[in-house]
Amino acid sequence: MARRLLEISDLRTYFFTEAGVVKALDGMAVEVNEGETIGLVGESGSGKSVTAQSTLRIVPRPGRIVSGSVKFDGEDLLAKSEDEMRKLRGPKMAIVFQDPTTSLNPVYTVEKQLTDIIMLHRDLTKEEARKSALHILERVGIQEPEKRLKAYPHELSGGMKQRVAIARALSCEPRLLFADEPTTNLDVTIQAQVLELLKQLQKEFGMSMVMITHDMGIIADMAERVTVLYAGKVMEVADTVTLFTFPKHPYTEALLKAVPSVAQTRALEVIPGNIPNLIEPPSGCVFHPRCKYAKDICMKEVPPLEKVGEGHHVACHRWRELTLEGKSS
Repeated sequence: MARRLLEISDLRTYFFTEAGVVKALDGMAVEVNEGETIGLVGESGSGKSVTAQSTLRIVPRPGRIVSGSVKFDGEDLLAKSEDEMRKLRGPKMAIVFQDPTTSLNPVYTVEKQLTDIIMLHRDLTKEEARKSALHILERVGIQEPEKRLKAYPHELSGGMKQRVAIARALSCEPRLLFADEPTTNLDVTIQAQVLELLKQLQKEFGMSMVMITHDMGIIADMAERVTVLYAGKVMEVADTVTLFTFPKHPYTEALLKAVPSVAQTRALEVIPGNIPNLIEPPSGCVFHPRCKYAKDICMKEVPPLEKVGEGHHVACHRWRELTLEGKSS
């Protein structure tokens, strides 16, 4: 049986704004085993990025983890001091942000941004750290790594900047990597290259990976298991094949219907409406205002996350009576 590496349960992360309390995560739960890739999928505002930030304890102000449990390799991350967390970020857990233009420091060379992290977490001299930086640039497929070490971020293309960001995240060989929309703003060809690179590196390092995306096509290609998020809550959890073939939540069905395919014979369906205001979320099931299957109970009672089958859970009052449309190709 696969060993559990990350276990998040009943996690609540709120943002305390002047307008009110934004419940960005409201009972989040997810598990990641050693060596596997899981997907967190949902529209913008679902809580995907906040899950990564909460795990790494880098939630921006005015956000705060209110309650819940985050365990990494059996250790309670929420009980650790900031100094203890700094020692975990890099060697144990790392993140690739969606926009390398903002995550890379524009005033430092690639060399400094890599060697500073390497020397912070590994007992290496400056020259040894430089050699390690060269090696990781080669591993992420950057040509002429000696030349790129001397470059500043603005001198690199978007795809190359993202490779540098990946190199930085992997420079201390973490056991868990969060990839937060890593192909945003890249053209289709470069997107495919970055995703293939992440797959190769995940196998090479033997690390676990959490792929954060709104794109079900990326999920199909990258993830072994999937957690579907909506408005800070878990809607459905299943292995990828089961989720795509036999979805049990209307939101999952709606996401799948928005995925184009070569054999597409009808127009893609749009999910009506928008993610709700998380200061005053809807009563009952948070998805009910946009759900074509909603009934009175959906508006009044919050559905529990119920077991459908082995490794398959869903939060929907009507899952037993609905036959939803999947996507096999």
